[in-house]
Amino acid sequence: MQTQRNAVLFVATSLLSGLGSSAMALVSGIWILDLTGSPSRAALAGLAVYLPTLAGPVLGRLVDRLPRRLLLIATNLLLAASLLSLLTVSSPAHAWLVYTVSFVYGTSYVLLDAGESAVLPSALPPTELATVNGWRSSAQEGMKLIAPLVGAALYAWHGGHLVVAVSALLPLAGALLYGLLRLRPPTPRAATVRAGLQTTPTVRRTVAVAAVAIGMSAFATAAQYAVVTEDLNLPSTFLGVLVSAQGAGSVAAGMGVGRLIARRGALGVAVAGAALYAVGLLVRCLPWWPALVVGAVIGGAGLPWTLIAAVTAVQSDTPDHLLGRVSATANAVMFGPVALANPLGALAVHLGARPVFVIGALACLATGYGTNVAKSAGSSVTRAM
Repeated sequence: MQTQRNAVLFVATSLLSGLGSSAMALVSGIWILDLTGSPSRAALAGLAVYLPTLAGPVLGRLVDRLPRRLLLIATNLLLAASLLSLLTVSSPAHAWLVYTVSFVYGTSYVLLDAGESAVLPSALPPTELATVNGWRSSAQEGMKLIAPLVGAALYAWHGGHLVVAVSALLPLAGALLYGLLRLRPPTPRAATVRAGLQTTPTVRRTVAVAAVAIGMSAFATAAQYAVVTEDLNLPSTFLGVLVSAQGAGSVAAGMGVGRLIARRGALGVAVAGAALYAVGLLVRCLPWWPALVVGAVIGGAGLPWTLIAAVTAVQSDTPDHLLGRVSATANAVMFGPVALANPLGALAVHLGARPVFVIGALACLATGYGTNVAKSAGSSVTRAM
């Protein structure tokens, strides 16, 4: 009964955080655009959210040194307070405050992601970690489909201040839900971990597979724009259809990934997810718009598998006292390549959209193959010893 209760609380916090963060991610850029009239300055709001990810290892150490539940609650309360400061924004001179709060939002992502990953093993039995991680992923992906529409509608109705007021209530509710969790004392683990990601081979390999797949998703972004608007001469609004299709695939994939991990292991599911994402990229090479939708659904299913598998591997194979820093470092490794892959993809698209898709697919398949070879070699050495 306690396990079910904690699982519901974690999924509920994912719904709340996904709703607030997705709505504010859209509205912050629109707000700065309306205040300054500058698209480039509006785009910097996204950069402010992303930058704290690079400090993941440092922020993760805080998670390991401070009481984790209290840190989760305090982070939500500080986030709510920072959001309320945006109620003072009324002119272009206040745009800096939107950037500042976006940076605070990004910092809270890192702390909350690492904190939740560190707390989950104390709230759930090991056999339930993958299942609940899948549910959390589905909840967050589902909110990505709904929240931008809600945020845009509220902004159009009464401006940014209304969005801020609603968004500030969500972390307050999240803080309450964290307080309701029933946690058991941490149990010692057999694995030996040093700083960073010097942990078990399963963790390192699973995180590496996820990093490549997520990096290739960023690498293919410009190609997706190009194939829609240039190759197929479709309106740019069709990109919204693809985002929804990918989100639908992600929601569906998250619901059943727990059983897959129980049967095949985290590494096996990560490799399968990377292969599935590669298939999705190759399907998008077909000169037919329904193929883009199918490819988006397939890729949307594969990409979360790699992420959920990596998060579950970290939670399962890391000693409790290092869970915060290893979780945050893993997030930095998985999402850090986006900063390089995105501009590289923007350059590579001059070769054509389809070559970019093929390159991304080959990178995912090669990583999965290399991971399996390394796993087999490691197993052979272990048996020989």
